[in-house]
Amino acid sequence: MSLQSVRNFFAARNADIPIIELDVSTATVALAAEAHGVEPGRIAKTLAFRLGDGRAILVVARGDVRIDNRKFKDAFGKGKMLGAEEVSTLTGHPVGGVCPFGLATPVPVYLDVSLKDFDEVLPAAGAIHSAVRITPRRLAEVTAGEWVDVCQLPTNGGS
Repeated sequence: MSLQSVRNFFAARNADIPIIELDVSTATVALAAEAHGVEPGRIAKTLAFRLGDGRAILVVARGDVRIDNRKFKDAFGKGKMLGAEEVSTLTGHPVGGVCPFGLATPVPVYLDVSLKDFDEVLPAAGAIHSAVRITPRRLAEVTAGEWVDVCQLPTNGGS
């Protein structure tokens, strides 16, 4: 039903964003990049965190970056990544299909500025074989996402 929650989310916003469904898994950045024929950085991964004050947040970042602990702490204070079960419960999406659309629980969405390196990115769409192609600007609009700088760019041009 997770894929349907994404469809419902787009329909409720009159967002004409086609969902791409493939016959192969796109559950990891590497699999998604290969399946869509793009570099890993264009895959927009969605990470879930629990902050020190108990709030949950989502951070969407390009696929080839890592969270910079210092930047994260400066932006949000202490936080830790959620485990797979809590992520699925919070978002309503399976790990590998987690995205900032059609969430089971209202959660603030933050978009790392690293996404702006691309004219188009591909976040998942609620299933391990789905995605959407979207501009970073449109991603921010449709998710009401706030821009943050919490990642470190790859030093070797990506992986």
